[in-house]
Amino acid sequence: MAAPPVDVDSIGALLVEVCERVVMPRLRALGEADVSDKGVDDLVTVADTEAEALVTEVLRSRFPGIPVIGEEAVASDPQLAEDLDVLETYWLLDPLDGTANFVAGSPHFGTMLALVHGGEPVLAWLWLPVRGLLVTAERGSGAFADGVRLGPAPEPAAWDTARARAWVSGRFLPPDVRAVVAANAGAFAAASAGPGSAVAAYGGLARGEVDAALQWRTHPWDHAPGSLVLTEAGGAVRRPDGSRYEPGRAGSGLVMVARAEHWSAAREALLGAPRSRVVDAAVQETAALDRP
Repeated sequence: MAAPPVDVDSIGALLVEVCERVVMPRLRALGEADVSDKGVDDLVTVADTEAEALVTEVLRSRFPGIPVIGEEAVASDPQLAEDLDVLETYWLLDPLDGTANFVAGSPHFGTMLALVHGGEPVLAWLWLPVRGLLVTAERGSGAFADGVRLGPAPEPAAWDTARARAWVSGRFLPPDVRAVVAANAGAFAAASAGPGSAVAAYGGLARGEVDAALQWRTHPWDHAPGSLVLTEAGGAVRRPDGSRYEPGRAGSGLVMVARAEHWSAAREALLGAPRSRVVDAAVQETAALDRP
């Protein structure tokens, strides 16, 4: 069965409207009662829950019968995300990616949405409200930022670690992997923790603001939208062993690059040899934990 027809522009407009209604008025204006912990070092605000409720309501009304898997709904009922590998079609929604940034008043937050069909994201939206940037992607048709097609420069470019810029999210890195990355970071022209949100990281990669990135925790609503955007923009998103990312399958670690041909070299520059005992062991130990 084919995926349902979707008006990409109208869904983008929905995300912008909801963000303007319930998210942006609360930026740097949150009260103590507006923020709570939903896990260890994991915040949620009234903006997260209200935005998710509004977007979910509209998606359900426009596309009856297609489940909406939202981050906050899964936080309340983890069972909602247990069957992603068998669902034919569903929405993945992160109403406010980068909540900690939002709470701190940082601009690196936004909304992420993907339509998944046949186990793969087929449509994606990234909305970064402070930058006023809407990024969309359709499988096989490219990625666009405010209507301008994204993609690397057409001429081939060899990977050069000494010139490359990398973002490494160390928040969930196992200690052994953290040590490997720290030892390798000095070889890069610039290596930093990055913007602290998947929506900003994928947006930056797709627009060529950085060459490579590494994240360890890979919840599907954090990576299904961005992985489609980056792939359609000419980049690549793969597990440390080189296997492709699938939102319905648990796993740990993703190496993302702005140019697909650089993936192997970037992976080695960040994590060492293609078959690293330390990295392989860390993946096996944490894969079962990388579930909502």
